[in-house]
Amino acid sequence: MATREHQFKRKPEWLKIKLNTNENYTDIKKLMRSKELHTVCEEARCPNIHECWGHRRTATFMILGDVCTRACRFCAVKTGLPTETDLEEPKRVADSVRAMNLKHVVITAVARDDLLDGGASIFAATIKEIRKVSPFTTIEVLPSDLGGNEESLKILMDAKPDILNHNIETVRRLSDRVRSKAKYDRSLQFLANAKKFQPQIPTKSSMMIGLGETIDEIIETMDDLRAHDVDILTIGQYLQPTKKHLPVEKYYHPDEFKELKRIAMEKGFKHCESGPLVRSSYHADEQVEAASNSAQKEA
Repeated sequence: MATREHQFKRKPEWLKIKLNTNENYTDIKKLMRSKELHTVCEEARCPNIHECWGHRRTATFMILGDVCTRACRFCAVKTGLPTETDLEEPKRVADSVRAMNLKHVVITAVARDDLLDGGASIFAATIKEIRKVSPFTTIEVLPSDLGGNEESLKILMDAKPDILNHNIETVRRLSDRVRSKAKYDRSLQFLANAKKFQPQIPTKSSMMIGLGETIDEIIETMDDLRAHDVDILTIGQYLQPTKKHLPVEKYYHPDEFKELKRIAMEKGFKHCESGPLVRSSYHADEQVEAASNSAQKEA
């Protein structure tokens, strides 16, 4: 059991960030509220929100409400039973993407195990609406495992996002403790099925480290992802969002993240973003471009 000292382990210097509440940041925040939209940037307390919004680099919209049907022990998003699905949300998201003039957008969602398709049809509708009004914006989707339902995944992949992202989150040994309802092998199969439906669309996954995993387990997870043809990997430091969530077991040094990136690239990932503050959608536009350039070189 974690001690009080363990629960509140002091963050190292390299995890301190400079807030950048410039005009771009405040404009985007106002736009989100005016459109009654949610962002994982805010809901999950992303440490990079000021950087990304401050530069209008990208934004991560969280569709299907802000109440998740799962209670993962690392995540700050609210848990409960959602009461409705907003069918007008895809158009509002698209209008916001156009107004923000985004080069790249990430569409994620709370897990909606209450819906037959896990929300896949709303993901697909959002992609289609963005294509109508902002055709040059690249679109990344970050869904849950949709309950492992292949038909639901096919609905999403038929809408042809530019990249399919599904997070493995942690190593096999810790998965059941860290994640609620999601299964390590089901996530791997989900990523493989995405490639089966649309082989040309890059797949991506993310790991958070600092939960008690070993380096060997991190490398094993890399191997599992590559065995399922995952193209892009992001690795970041786990940060405990509240006292009720899992404690941080270790803060990795930036040099350790650099070494993990080197290993990942040697494993054959087309791109790896690895650093203390890296999150799944951090510099997501650059990740897509890097993976595309890598694929062109291979061709």
